[in-house]
Amino acid sequence: MTERSIETGQHVARGDSDARIAFIYQEAVRGLTQQQGVVENMNTRAGSLIFATAFASSLLGGRALADGLGTWDWVAVALLLGIGGLIVFLLWPYHKYTFRFDPEELFSQYVDGDKATTMSAMHRALALRIKADMAANWRVIQRLRVALQIALVLLLLNILAWLFAIVQAGR
Repeated sequence: MTERSIETGQHVARGDSDARIAFIYQEAVRGLTQQQGVVENMNTRAGSLIFATAFASSLLGGRALADGLGTWDWVAVALLLGIGGLIVFLLWPYHKYTFRFDPEELFSQYVDGDKATTMSAMHRALALRIKADMAANWRVIQRLRVALQIALVLLLLNILAWLFAIVQAGR
């Protein structure tokens, strides 16, 4: 018995599962899983940035501020505030990520509908949907990546500002 595929319009045997389409679907899922790992890794790095900033500021800032506030102290404090703002941006909960499908939507689209859907057609449609989800996720990830890079540069500048403040106070 054959049926007409929803996606291609071609007649396919019932229960037909094209191994090529299944492979592409599995690769799409693997890519989405790796992308989710990137997001989790960036959250971990943001946590490490919090620790490094707190450690450097407490160690160097305490020494630099012992003699009052000078120009370099104000620069370091401003950089500290900038880093804090970027950390908040990095850790703010985003709800625009898409890493999984809605089961109710899948049931209504592929199981409970009037049209029979083959596994190959499902895999093809879902792989294309994963591609679109990955592109949308990537836009958010790129903004977070840039924010993390800027925060790391600000941390380096913050450490330098604290060191300059200490040297200036020692004169």
